[in-house]
Amino acid sequence: MNALNPSSATKTFSTASITAAAANALIAEARVAAAGLGIQVCIAVTDAAGHLTAFERGDGAPFLSAEVAIDKAWTVSAFGLATHVWNDILKDGKVAQLAHRPRMVAVGGGCPIVENGKVVGAIGISGGNAEQDRQAAEQALRALGFEVA
Repeated sequence: MNALNPSSATKTFSTASITAAAANALIAEARVAAAGLGIQVCIAVTDAAGHLTAFERGDGAPFLSAEVAIDKAWTVSAFGLATHVWNDILKDGKVAQLAHRPRMVAVGGGCPIVENGKVVGAIGISGGNAEQDRQAAEQALRALGFEVA
């Protein structure tokens, strides 16, 4: 690749992203997982770029959990990392400022949707405690054959 001659460089790349059908199937599986944990949740699925692909607000889910679920999925899409890992990352003063980003969520319940080693989207669940939200997300991912990162 020649930085001085952009005409010889590749100018685009392809990126895989979750389909609407798969996003809705994840929501259905997450609903079942949440019910098994006895919690009412909101579930958001974004594509690889962080754009909302599918969303469901469960009856009785706390009203703030709708925005939190969407922001959990967005946080994962932004960096490709599950939300539960951010507490440790943000302890480093060099990156601590990221905690002040408006949509950044550093509590469990947001997981990357990984297929063939590539992040193709994210799921965010909110309504239970951080561990319950994470369990529901991971159970839904496993049920559809996605990798749990």
